[in-house]
Amino acid sequence: MPYTVTVRDHLMVAHSFTGEVFGPAQRLHGATFVVDATFGADELDADGLVVDIGRATAALAEITGALTYRNLDDEPEFAGTNTTTEVLCRVIADRLAARAAAGELGRATGLTSVSVTLHESHIAWASYSRPL
Repeated sequence: MPYTVTVRDHLMVAHSFTGEVFGPAQRLHGATFVVDATFGADELDADGLVVDIGRATAALAEITGALTYRNLDDEPEFAGTNTTTEVLCRVIADRLAARAAAGELGRATGLTSVSVTLHESHIAWASYSRPL
């Protein structure tokens, strides 16, 4: 994919993890992430765009807004799931993919991928990429 456009937002959640591998993170704790969503296309559309940046930014903000200031342990959709950074990347990417498929990003066809990166800090982050 020779072309990409990235938009950014942030996310603040509370959650806990199940499993000894998580050590003290098994207890309820907060996490603040910088969220990057990158859209890929092999070709630009007729207007010379990968995606409408304004619409992509708004879609990402709506998705992160629905998760922010939530204790993810209390959300039914995450019951029985460790809401790791990697899992949250996939959830956000899947929600963006659904919006892209619905034509909500200003381009109905031609997007090839979406990748979501959650930055936990300046030294640690995780990503999830999926085709569209």
